[in-house]
Amino acid sequence: MGTDNPKTNVENEFNEIDRSDGWIQLYLEIKVESSKYDFSTSAAIKKKNAAFNRYRDVNPYDHSRIVLQRGTCDYINANLVKVPKANRKYILTQGPLQRTVGHFWLMVWEQKSRGIVMLNRILENNQKKCHLYWPRGEKAHGENVLTLTDVGLSVTFVSFDDKNAYPKTILRLTDLESGESREVIHFQYTMWPDFGVPESARCFVRFLCLVRRSGILEEDSGGPPVVHCSAGIGRSGTFCLVDSCLILMKKLGQKDVNIKELLLEMRSDRMGLIQTPGQLRFSYLAVIEELTMDWESQKEFECLPEEESAWKNTISESDSESDDEPPPLPPPRSDSKREIPPSPPHDLPLPPDRPLPSEPPTPETPTPENELSNNDASMHYNDLGEGLRERKRVEANKKTSDIISEMKRKQEAAESWQRVKRKHTEDSDEGENPPTKKS
Repeated sequence: MGTDNPKTNVENEFNEIDRSDGWIQLYLEIKVESSKYDFSTSAAIKKKNAAFNRYRDVNPYDHSRIVLQRGTCDYINANLVKVPKANRKYILTQGPLQRTVGHFWLMVWEQKSRGIVMLNRILENNQKKCHLYWPRGEKAHGENVLTLTDVGLSVTFVSFDDKNAYPKTILRLTDLESGESREVIHFQYTMWPDFGVPESARCFVRFLCLVRRSGILEEDSGGPPVVHCSAGIGRSGTFCLVDSCLILMKKLGQKDVNIKELLLEMRSDRMGLIQTPGQLRFSYLAVIEELTMDWESQKEFECLPEEESAWKNTISESDSESDDEPPPLPPPRSDSKREIPPSPPHDLPLPPDRPLPSEPPTPETPTPENELSNNDASMHYNDLGEGLRERKRVEANKKTSDIISEMKRKQEAAESWQRVKRKHTEDSDEGENPPTKKS
């Protein structure tokens, strides 16, 4: 390790950027420089592949995209991101769609990945961020086996552990033709809001340490780990940047690690990694947290109060994918012993690079039936149309509500008029003598 103090150096850099309100400026510099990359995305924009993208503006570069070998479709929205100095390789991908579940597991099989890091929940803010792509087991009211006939694989639930407040599921992935099986570890971090940052850098770093201890991030584990959120660029990019930075800083010292340049290097393999100035700022905070506390050196650590609170809030949610019931409300934010210092006020005006939602297939962009998962028959709705259906439901509900409100208003006005009319008639009868009958 270098002779400089990595903690002091990265903290000094962080404090300097904070004092000068420089997070937006730093983020924009990264965004502008990476926009100069002239990498093609021809596979992603082909009509036959458009239906496999969750978002219209998040496309994998051709030079680093994962190419599927088995079946009629070789496309998946995923890139291999390399950080050679840290001896790290990551597969960053979008949250699977209903129609891409088979493609996702085929990628895991062909790339010999031993682990999956999921940084989102199925439902967030009443929006579906990812299809439920793995069996949860009967105790969780799920299935024990997921059979993917389109790619000749099956995924079997083995065990579940949440003692550290971070769900870890052991799965067995089997090639149906050869009978060969491999164990895959599935980690899930549920405390990270989309386009935001976790409340606690400490919780995030402890989760990273648990993932590291499993060995799935190591280059000799068999294959690169699969890391995903919803779009596979914001939270996923933050996770990989923090992991690589910590390795390099502990190995070389801060003087030899430039966080900005490292992120630009990673962005050359997958576009848009880290989506907001706030996520960039949180990356620094997470690095400082680990360099300060050295959680990785502790063999065992008990669950923190903020971890337990956040996990209880999370498991109270239902990840049901039924369209018959409205999605649950997001869990309340938990208090943290070590909360992230508030972002500078100037951080608010800059809108995040929110990915554009994908559109349902149209006659101009047909979805070839031979390239869709055979599981679509049992999975009875299409992720690509969910956003459109949700908007239509909201609009229909609003229209109905407006009509009802207008009817109530008219009814109340009519009743009010009748009351006034009756009162006026009664007053007239009491104040005037009845007319004299003429003979």
